[in-house]
Formats: sequence, structure tokens, C-alpha cells
Amino acid sequence: MKLAISIKKLTKKYGNTTVLKEIDLEVKQGEIFALLGSNGAGKTTMLECIEGIRKYDSGEISVLGFSPESHEMRKVAGVQLQSTSLPANINAKEALTLFCKWQKVPVRLELLDIFGLKGCLNKQYKAMSTGQKRKLHLVLAVASNPKVIFLDEPTAGLDVEGRAALHNEIRRLKQGGMTVIMASHDMAEVEALCDRIAIIIEGKLAFIGTPAEMTFVGNNNSKISIKIANGLSKKDFKWSTFLSEENGYSIYSTTSISDSLLELLEYVKELKNEVLDLKIDRPTLEERFIEMMKGGKE
Repeated sequence: MKLAISIKKLTKKYGNTTVLKEIDLEVKQGEIFALLGSNGAGKTTMLECIEGIRKYDSGEISVLGFSPESHEMRKVAGVQLQSTSLPANINAKEALTLFCKWQKVPVRLELLDIFGLKGCLNKQYKAMSTGQKRKLHLVLAVASNPKVIFLDEPTAGLDVEGRAALHNEIRRLKQGGMTVIMASHDMAEVEALCDRIAIIIEGKLAFIGTPAEMTFVGNNNSKISIKIANGLSKKDFKWSTFLSEENGYSIYSTTSISDSLLELLEYVKELKNEVLDLKIDRPTLEERFIEMMKGGKE
């Protein structure tokens, strides 16, 4: 698969503080890719360097073969910043028209309908809800029909319904062949949307891979909750360590789900008992992320 973004040895300093330390990263065309990290880790700075908003000290960045500072880059990239605002009295139609004229592209008023903003055509920015504003920012970012779009905390401040609606729009962009690069603190959002993720800790790239691969990094304990007619004894097995009993479930920790299931079910069979319910809980992306953040600071 062709690359949308190629980054080699990217380094950025603020005075004597190095916030990005020789980052190497590749993003494939057509994927949704997320940058994760705690506040101050460098993810927003990295996005801004790729977007051409912020200068970097050394390294190489290529966006579809163009440097971030080039005029060609402006034609292939769309940007939604973390903090974006428009004049209070401008309406959605005026904002989109102004932006398209500035980009020298046809005015695409149909985007307001596509993104569920048809009712905001003449609505002033100051009267829009947070969700409507976020959608409008996304409309402006895609108005020039870019091949790559950058989203910094795209659903911050939105309610559940607003996040779900914006997620659907982002998925639709991917289906249309667009590459989406985003920074987010929302682990559920990342798991729902992203093909791959990169985690930055103190300016260094600590992990790159799929969200599923991330859940297998580090402590690989999973939990098995089993509920049987007469209850299991509170004992440990070879592959299953008893943790607790909650709401009629005996909860075990294991590093091998298959081996643990076999021995637990065999034990139930020996007791001539009956399994009423069985649940398996793997570590979540958020748990792995927190674990990695703690490990990076030790």
C-alpha cells in the first residue's frame, strides 16, 4: 500500500527542551491513524509539524510526496485544529463560501446537507451547538476535497450522540479514500475508528500498531468469569488464579485463556455441575495505555 505520510528522524525543540526526539513514522493511504499520548507528550506539536503550521529543527516529513511548507501540500491536506473558532455573526453558508473562495475551489454547499447541517445554512456561529460547530469545522476541512485530513481532538466537548454522528462522518471520509490523521484522548473513540495508532511518551515513539495489538502489550492477564449452578470452590488451578466472587460469578485471572477454560470446564464436569454463564474480559486499550504511560515515567 502507498504511503500518505513519511516521517524520518523528526526532532523539535522549545529552547533547551526536546519535545520530539527523532520520530520515525509511516501512515498508509486510506487509513485512519491516531496519535496518542498524555498532555505534553508532543502529539499536537507533531501534528502541527506535519501540517506545516510549526517549524521543526531536523528530520524529514513528506505528505503524499510534498513537504509541509510547500504550496502543493495546501492542495492535498485539510486541517481541523484542536481550538478552532469563527466570527460570532458568520453563518454556515458564509463561512463555507468564504473558505472555498480562499481555497479557489467551487463552493460546495451540499456538504452542509451531507454533514447534517442543512438547518444551519443561515444560522450564526454563536447560536450553534458545540456539535454543530464541530461538524462545520470538519466541513471546512474537507471543502477543498483533500486527500489527507488532520483532526486534533475532533470530538472534544461533544455528547454521546454528537460523538457518534461525527464518528460516522469520519468513517465516511475513509470510505471515500481519504487518509485521516487524528490526535485523541478518547480511547473508545480510537478503538472504534482507527486502523492503527502510535503512542508518544516524552517525545519518543513508544508503540505503533493496531488497537488490538496494543491490548496484548505488557501485562497479558485476562479475566474469566464463570457462573455455575452450585458455585465453584475458591481455589487456584494451574492456569487459573482465583481473584474474587461477584454476583454469583467466580472470577479468575489467566495468561492463557484456552488452557484456563479447558481446566475450569473440566472441573465443572467432574463436579457434574452446569455452567450458567461465562464471560472473558481482555485488557482494554485504555488500561494498556495507562499502564504504558506509568511505565514510561518510571
